[in-house]
Amino acid sequence: MIDSNTQVYCILGNPVRHSKSPTIHNACFQQHNINAVYLAFEIDEISKAITALRTLNVQGASITIPFKESIMDYLDWIDDDALKIGAVNTVINKDGKLLGYNTDHKAAIVPLKPFAIKNKKVCIIGAGGAAQAIAYGIHKEKGDLVIINRNKDRGEKLALKYNGDFILQDDSDKINIINADIIINTTPIGMSPDIEGPAFPSTLLNPRMVVMDIVYTPVKTKLLSEARKKGCKTIDGLSMFLHQAMAQFELWTGITPDIEIMRLSIINKDE
Repeated sequence: MIDSNTQVYCILGNPVRHSKSPTIHNACFQQHNINAVYLAFEIDEISKAITALRTLNVQGASITIPFKESIMDYLDWIDDDALKIGAVNTVINKDGKLLGYNTDHKAAIVPLKPFAIKNKKVCIIGAGGAAQAIAYGIHKEKGDLVIINRNKDRGEKLALKYNGDFILQDDSDKINIINADIIINTTPIGMSPDIEGPAFPSTLLNPRMVVMDIVYTPVKTKLLSEARKKGCKTIDGLSMFLHQAMAQFELWTGITPDIEIMRLSIINKDE
């Protein structure tokens, strides 16, 4: 029952109407009898959203595309990992002070660890906030990075930060000879409603590769479908999404939620 004591949490992004974050976090609040509600706010300006968080005493927020980097200018304190990454995906309102964290980097590494990362060539498509976090995680695990991005300056900057290589997204000749062990799409390519977009040329996929897509709407993206046809091992975006959300819920409440309850809340809603 929502009442005057109900605490408010939210996700800030654009687009964000597709987000399954409200489903999983509200399920966890209910499971643990916490008087709280989690809402989705599609915004245009992060500065105005920050003012709203403070004014309305919103207790916590998830931050998604395209605000993971720009929000850092408006926070009172930022965790060391998030500072190193250069992106924030989680905000805690502690007595009026907004604290920033990043739960993406560990969430991305968890499903990749069984395949080993050390000394593997890992190709990351994109250079935004999610790519920043995943590149940080891969570097900590001693993987060799290749960044593919349409914006040269952003892509080169990320590659240089972790002693990786950079390839412009339109440079098909160089992409053709990457021969990566792990491919990770961190861009919105393939996300509903534009589900037909190819995040990586299917002709370059081969059975020894691990292909990961952080897009989770749909869970079976075009990239993952093509990868399965080629015999690749695949990791869908739901895995990373659930692990980062689990870490967020723990930061907000001090409670480690059951990841299976989170997963089932999505499955039951989609049926």
